[in-house]
Amino acid sequence: MQPIAHIRSDFPEKFGIPRASGLVPELRARIVFTPEFRRPEAVRGIEGFSHLWLIWLFSGNAEAGWSPTVRPPRLGGNERMGVFATRAPFRPNPIGLSAVELLGVDLGPEGPVLTIGGADLMDGTPILDIKPYVPIDSIPHARGGFITGNPRDPLEVDLPPELASLLPEHARAALPGILAADPRPAYQVEPGRTYSMSYAGCEVDFRVDGTSLTVTGIRPTGNGK
Repeated sequence: MQPIAHIRSDFPEKFGIPRASGLVPELRARIVFTPEFRRPEAVRGIEGFSHLWLIWLFSGNAEAGWSPTVRPPRLGGNERMGVFATRAPFRPNPIGLSAVELLGVDLGPEGPVLTIGGADLMDGTPILDIKPYVPIDSIPHARGGFITGNPRDPLEVDLPPELASLLPEHARAALPGILAADPRPAYQVEPGRTYSMSYAGCEVDFRVDGTSLTVTGIRPTGNGK
């Protein structure tokens, strides 16, 4: 198999990426096809679908190998579960699956570019395939096992306007949702610690005290998209 496209997102590294697609609908990303697949006819009719399935590669750890059991962060990192009962990235075949919202199709020098919402993918992630999401894909009575809801209640986010203004305009609406979902590992609770997250060409510093998250600084790095 070969990548047909790559994601362009505001996350240059894994820390801070939402734990599931659709968790932060305000997030925007683009799918840019590789030269061989930059053919408008290959996406003909795609505008008729509101959502898409993305099949992609965990490219950041493709060489790390796999284990029959893993420690899911949702269980505090202390309990082992079978790899096929989890969404852990360390798999025999490092393949990921995400449902995203299709927001637009633009034709330009890079061929058809898809703008999507709610993606949980790192910048540069290779896309193996794109398929339409259809209503029958939804199974309302499905059980979620231990992967049910967020392991923590949403945080109250204090993002001073003067700091938010340092972000690129396209990235401002999504940041409160990203932070409210608590980017910290589920088993990590260190009151008073300052965390730093790379997002939209900036370093976002924040602290968590109980159920409140305070953004303490935003430092542009010049790598925004």
